[in-house]
Amino acid sequence: MTIIENQAFARSQADNAAFRTQLLEHVPQLRAFARGLAGSRDRADDLVQDTVARALGAAHRYQPGTNMRAWLFTILRNCHFSERRKARHDGGSIDDLPERLQTTRGDQIVSLELKEVRALLQSLPVQYREALILVSAAGMSYDEAAAVCKCAVGTIKSRINRARIELTRLVDGPVAPSRRITRRAPHVELGPRASL
Repeated sequence: MTIIENQAFARSQADNAAFRTQLLEHVPQLRAFARGLAGSRDRADDLVQDTVARALGAAHRYQPGTNMRAWLFTILRNCHFSERRKARHDGGSIDDLPERLQTTRGDQIVSLELKEVRALLQSLPVQYREALILVSAAGMSYDEAAAVCKCAVGTIKSRINRARIELTRLVDGPVAPSRRITRRAPHVELGPRASL
């Protein structure tokens, strides 16, 4: 190897180490997001593992200086949707049952409450759940969440608002008529209909 090749190799090794270090810093957030999407700890761990493997395989495509967290969350989200598409065609196994269907001992109140929250989150449409988890649990800004979901910032805000309304409805029951916002079209008087 020439001196130039040695320097390029050393620089490449340093870049790889920095990439891996930065990737590992995001694993806890990826795991939290995956848990919200997948609904079970085991499926979430598998999703994060797939995400990390794909990210390492695509490290050459990552642009240093860009938002790695958004890049990783996009990979995780795509892995999740790919897994869901495959699951539609596959019958699945008993191991794929959500944790909320498993039993718990009576003295684990906190665990039960967490399972209830997870069940409520799982009952939300996937777009609402994903937006809510990205902003509320993962701490992303609306702009970052919009980049991950590949939609407008206003769409993210709307999905989060709708998710919160739906969660409130699920917890408290239907919204009282006095609190419900209704939009009525203004009353317009039309003249007699012309015959055709």
